[in-house]
Amino acid sequence: MGESAPTLERYKQELQALQDNLHRAIVGKDDAIRLVLVALLGGGHALLEDVPGVGKTLLAKSLARSIDGKFQRLQCTPDLLPGDVTGTNIWNPQQGRFEFVPGPAFGNVLLADEINRATPRTQAALLEVMEERQVTLDGISRPVPEPFFAIATQNPIEYQGTFPLPEAQMDRFALSFSLGYPSEEEELHMLQRHQAGTIADDLQPCISLESVRQLQRACRQVQVSAAVQDYILRLVRSTRNDDEITLGVSPRGAVAMLRSVQALAFLDSRDYVLPDDVKQLAPAVLSHRLIPAGGKNARLAIERLLQTVPIDRPTAS
Repeated sequence: MGESAPTLERYKQELQALQDNLHRAIVGKDDAIRLVLVALLGGGHALLEDVPGVGKTLLAKSLARSIDGKFQRLQCTPDLLPGDVTGTNIWNPQQGRFEFVPGPAFGNVLLADEINRATPRTQAALLEVMEERQVTLDGISRPVPEPFFAIATQNPIEYQGTFPLPEAQMDRFALSFSLGYPSEEEELHMLQRHQAGTIADDLQPCISLESVRQLQRACRQVQVSAAVQDYILRLVRSTRNDDEITLGVSPRGAVAMLRSVQALAFLDSRDYVLPDDVKQLAPAVLSHRLIPAGGKNARLAIERLLQTVPIDRPTAS
């Protein structure tokens, strides 16, 4: 990775401190915490498709506190306007001019709760800031703070009064996953923790925003061999030539896969990516980017392709 041993050790300590801090607030969700950090370190965004009350807001709020970032929560409703996301110009009579008042997009961790309840016009307001890290109003583009990380949630079983995310917006999320219900033991532990108060309110920052930026840059230096790159491409391209898949993964999905496996390797203190990293993350990175035929399950389609696409390219006989 071209980093000195003391720097690499510092990275390792910061990542461990960040994970430990999140575990103080989030009970029994090791995989979810790792996936959120993969999305953050890879410079992407996360979509949590889950039922209410399983800790999605707590996870986003705890992450913001842990990195000493500004947390913004956006409750999406049908009457939400694009300006409620990006901000708007307000007339200042004392100054005799319009002044820009920033919206929730100007934070470090933005939670867009129940994003599919917002209208397509408001959903589109999130596209520019998620992709370009800026918002444009009245012809003026304003960059949002870095790092900027969006976590959107939607209830997968409630469709009345919702506006399904279009494929173009689904493609903006690096990973999609669910937290799921806790086990009985985990839920009891959670009750015991919350008996004395809300843990997230007591969390203290364990790393700085500048440290997050450094970690994100360091992730880009993780080596991805030609063989692993070839495996990623064959897996992605196989979704476009499958009879059971109507819409395959886009080239943006291949890039997201690359960034995500770099982040996963970095979390595991490796400066190189393994094929197993691709297999581990493929369901979370690729499933929401494709449309299976006949209403079939997208994750099962990815799992099937992982069994059929070989890691090594077959040699010609």
